[in-house]
Amino acid sequence: MASFFERLGDDHRDFIAAQPMFFVATAPPDGRVNPSPKGNDTVRVVDASTIAYVDLTGSGNETAAHVQADGRLTMMWCSFGRKPLILRAYGRGRVLPTGSHGLDVDLPMPAGARQVIVCDVEWVQTSCGYAVPVMDLVEERRTLVAWADRRGPDGLAAYRADRNRESIDGLPIPAPDDATVRG
Repeated sequence: MASFFERLGDDHRDFIAAQPMFFVATAPPDGRVNPSPKGNDTVRVVDASTIAYVDLTGSGNETAAHVQADGRLTMMWCSFGRKPLILRAYGRGRVLPTGSHGLDVDLPMPAGARQVIVCDVEWVQTSCGYAVPVMDLVEERRTLVAWADRRGPDGLAAYRADRNRESIDGLPIPAPDDATVRG
C-alpha cells in the first residue's frame, strides 16, 4: 500500500497545496519527539526536493531546537476528503530568518511569523490513509495570528525572549534573527 519516491512529483505538490493542515515531527538526539500541527496556509513546495513553511510564534519552539540539535525533520499531510491519502516527506531541516530566507518561493508572512523551517527532502512516502476520517473544514482558525497582531513586533520579541529561548528538554533556541542554516 505504501509507495516511495526520491523526489516530490507534481501530484505530490498538488496534494500538499490542497491540504488545509499538516504535521511536523522532530526529535533531538536524546529527548522527546515533538509532533506539531500546522495550518494557516504557511507551507510551500519550493522544488522537487525542498519544502518550506513559515513557523508562527507559539508557546514553544521545539522544532527549531530539534533541527539545530539533530536536523531530522518529517512532514506529513493527510487527506480528510473522500479520496484517502497520506504523504510523508522525510528529510533534514534548516531554520532560516523570515526576512532573508533566500528561497525562490513566495512565502506568506502573517503576524507572528517567527522563522522559516525548510525541509530538504530525502524521501517521500505515500500510503492509503484508509483509517483517516472524512471531515469538512469549517474555517481556518485565525486566533494565533490575531494574538500576534495584538502583541505587535515589540511584544512578540519580548514573548519570544521570555518563552522561546529553550526547548522543553533544555536545548537552546536561537532568536529568529539569529537563526542559522543547519545542513
